[in-house]
Amino acid sequence: MHEVVSVDFVGGTTAVCDAVIRLRGEALTQELGRIIRDLLSSPVGRFVAGPGGVEPGQAGGNYGNALRHAVSAGTEQFGYYEVSGRDYCDGDYRQIEAIAKLTAHLMQMQALAQRSTHAYAQMELQLAHQSQILDQIHESVLTMDQMGYITSWNRGAEELFGYSALEAIGRNILFLYADEEEGFHDVFAEQGGRMMEVRRRKKSGEVFWASLSLSPLRDLAERPIGLIAYLTDITERKQAEERLHHLAYYDALTGLPNRTLFGRLVDQALMVAQRNEALGCVLFLDLNRFKRINDTLGRRIGDELLRQVAQRFRDTLRDEDVVARLSGDEFAVGLFDIRQHFEATTVAQKLQAVLDAPFYIGGQELRVGASIGISVYPQNGNDAETLLGLADIAMERAKKGEANPDRSVAFYSDDMNQGMQERMRIETGLRHALGNGELILYYQPKFEIGSGRIVGAEALVRWVHPQRGLVPPGEFIPLAESTGLIVQVGEWVLEQACAQAAVWQRAGLPPFRLAVNVSAREFTQSLPARVADTLARYALDPSWLELEITESTLMHDFERVTGIMDRLTALGVALSLDDFGTGYSSLSYLKRFPIHTLKIDRSFTTGIPGDQSDCAIAGTIISMARQLGLRVIAEGVETVDQLDFLRDSGCDEVQGYLYSKPLPAYDFERSLRDNWLLLS
Repeated sequence: MHEVVSVDFVGGTTAVCDAVIRLRGEALTQELGRIIRDLLSSPVGRFVAGPGGVEPGQAGGNYGNALRHAVSAGTEQFGYYEVSGRDYCDGDYRQIEAIAKLTAHLMQMQALAQRSTHAYAQMELQLAHQSQILDQIHESVLTMDQMGYITSWNRGAEELFGYSALEAIGRNILFLYADEEEGFHDVFAEQGGRMMEVRRRKKSGEVFWASLSLSPLRDLAERPIGLIAYLTDITERKQAEERLHHLAYYDALTGLPNRTLFGRLVDQALMVAQRNEALGCVLFLDLNRFKRINDTLGRRIGDELLRQVAQRFRDTLRDEDVVARLSGDEFAVGLFDIRQHFEATTVAQKLQAVLDAPFYIGGQELRVGASIGISVYPQNGNDAETLLGLADIAMERAKKGEANPDRSVAFYSDDMNQGMQERMRIETGLRHALGNGELILYYQPKFEIGSGRIVGAEALVRWVHPQRGLVPPGEFIPLAESTGLIVQVGEWVLEQACAQAAVWQRAGLPPFRLAVNVSAREFTQSLPARVADTLARYALDPSWLELEITESTLMHDFERVTGIMDRLTALGVALSLDDFGTGYSSLSYLKRFPIHTLKIDRSFTTGIPGDQSDCAIAGTIISMARQLGLRVIAEGVETVDQLDFLRDSGCDEVQGYLYSKPLPAYDFERSLRDNWLLLS
């Protein structure tokens, strides 16, 4: 049988719930006492708050005219109920026990809620305090998640960057970066706890230097959830450091590196040169007549002259070259991206040439020159100080050894010096030859193998020196390439070849292709217009002209090269690819070039037929050309065996001493007429 709970008991439990929820202190004590009196119909009843009376866990006592029961939950005791004044039974005990348990659970829940509310309030207060502290410190503090998205932004960050917290929070940290190449997931960001100096950008667009410290941000389980960043503006310090660095390593007058920095830069470059097994040169320059100008016109004029000299040197040299002012009127230059030591001579001459124009300072027309000494790495030394000292010695030799010190250049090594002097004589002579009619053209016939007919010729420049006689092309063509004179030589060859072809055209000779070599330096956007202008000037039919382009020309900027070729072929000019097989042109590109002929380089022809590799290469070139619909010509053919191999392989044309050496125009024309007469 289940006991029926009385309506009064249900009402009592409801009243207890309402009292515990609404009341506190003495009011709660009085109300609980009233409820227990009414519930148990007792003249006397009360609730006593706090521990005592009945031990937790005990049932209570006095089943006669009094009852008492603890209000406790677990080890936590909130008080006890007590009633008296009548006889009590087991049913009464069960009621007071149930009310005591209910009251205890309600009070326990209320205490827990109060503690949670208090803890939450304390946490909010602590967070508010921390926020106030972060906002009061001058340092910029922000946090971000593991992907770099900003999660908090203090007042210091607002003042430093100019963005409010509303503008910054939720954006990726990258929007503050000043350097595009800098990434968020770098070693510093991943490791944290590292100090670094970085460049950042403000809302205004201003870029500044900041000291940045990154620390890991962790959750309650110590798992990393992001980063804490501390930033301080150090722009003024960095600027001060840069000023000190500039004072320590740069010449205050010219802004060029000083001797100390020059030594460091050269030593660094020498380390790279050593790894690459490359050459390096140091030039020591001493100005001529500067001391007299400085003593006569004063230091102000002298200082301005040095500034302008330094600017001319800086404008003449490449970005990778190092130029420094050592002291007074002495300068130094470091060259490291060079292939041959004699290239330093060309640079030295350019530096001397930029001083030719007068300087106009303070109403004065001033002129200075420079004597230059050169030392070479690794032949003369392995460090900057040694090379600089030896270049200084070479400069003194240059200054004393020449009638014109403004054009005097000397290497420290005697053998290099002699080679340089010879090279300079050739270069000077070549410049003179261009303007004095010392260059002439020879023509080497091209023969069709099948018919033996002359079908073309290659125009070859020769230099008739007034003292030395005929100068071999191997002596001056490489020099013309390295100095840039090849452009002027090439222009002269094109002009003379077209002029001669026009003479043969007017004489009634049947058209044949006259080949002119075009260097890579000449192969520019202006070439088609220059060719068109030359053809028009001599009224020369384009079918007479063929341009031979070296394979190395094709190695750079495919679209540009193809565009120039298309414009040339549109004129009716034929194109031949010279020295084929010696370069690295892509076959996929080759089929897209508007080429008419491939020329097998003499380096492969020489080994035919004895060298299997040369035979294989020559045979492959011929086979490939046929598949591409191109004609093939082999140069340097000197033996019948070579000719037989080329004929059997399907080569179309040959040129070489087996048939004819290069000939002057008159002799070539006579050979041409004889050949056609013989085969007609």
